[in-house]
Amino acid sequence: MRAMVLFASGQVPVERDIPRPEPAAGQILIRVKACAVCRTDLHVMDGELAHPKLPLILGHEIVGEVAGQGSGASRFKLGERVGVPWLGWTCGTCRYCLAGRENLCEHARFTGYTLDGGYAEYTVADERFCLAIPSYYSDVAAAPLLCAGLIGYRCLLKTGEAKNLGIYGFGGAADIVAQIAMHEGRSVFAFTRPGDRAAQEFARSLGVDWAGGSDEDPPTELEAAIIFAPDGALVPAALAATARGGCVVCGGIHMSEIPAFSYDILWQERSVSSVANLTRADGNAFMALAPTVPVRTQTKTFRLEEAALALQELRAGAFRGSAVLVMD
Repeated sequence: MRAMVLFASGQVPVERDIPRPEPAAGQILIRVKACAVCRTDLHVMDGELAHPKLPLILGHEIVGEVAGQGSGASRFKLGERVGVPWLGWTCGTCRYCLAGRENLCEHARFTGYTLDGGYAEYTVADERFCLAIPSYYSDVAAAPLLCAGLIGYRCLLKTGEAKNLGIYGFGGAADIVAQIAMHEGRSVFAFTRPGDRAAQEFARSLGVDWAGGSDEDPPTELEAAIIFAPDGALVPAALAATARGGCVVCGGIHMSEIPAFSYDILWQERSVSSVANLTRADGNAFMALAPTVPVRTQTKTFRLEEAALALQELRAGAFRGSAVLVMD
């Protein structure tokens, strides 16, 4: 099969012909139809996430069809469409798994990081961690739901009942979260890089209440904020814009250093938290919710062999929404 392989941190994935994987017990073989490109892929490629499996096939927003089954695998039928998210395996026995917090599993394995992912024509996955894809979505439209959607949804859950919601970094995840938040009757305030008028217009086109630069004050106090941009300086900025008792949720897997800030913007029971990974329950709940909103994804497609270009354009912020690799 063709695959885009990362051989070392600091390099870009290159096309190779490699043997097609065989599904082990409990796994399914998946013919990949589409795989979205995530900022986490950049963090892995750049070496900002330590100890990836190398050589590695990146990609953890995979949509494909079941092409084979390992022994004992029976959850999905041959030809059925499935999605493969970031969380690829958990031990089931550590203190976090036993407490229903498998996203914090001490021995977890992750698609496109410690397991080979979807920048390839085929991949294998533990069927227990695969998700059914709603028929409402095409392969390309569904791919961003597998991370941008899932992690954004988990971030939104952590904001509780907050009505005035700030979103810092208006990319693929923010786009999806904003749609859900507005569907729930929340007011959304979008923060972009200072001066990024195109991103602000994109946010307004979705119907947000306000859009401006991260160096601007929103027209009203926020009750909660979600930060998707990997810029630690946004944490004190979001705290300063958040009302008493509000929370700031950091949705990225990597962030630059958070600068020192005055205690007074944290006082009055404000809080800062992060979101790590996802659970299968998150995935099932979100996939059931998405078509009822309905969540619409913004995508730009690239051929498999254009993976390095897609990553480059993602880094440069050259498109709105999500890049998606297509295999055909």
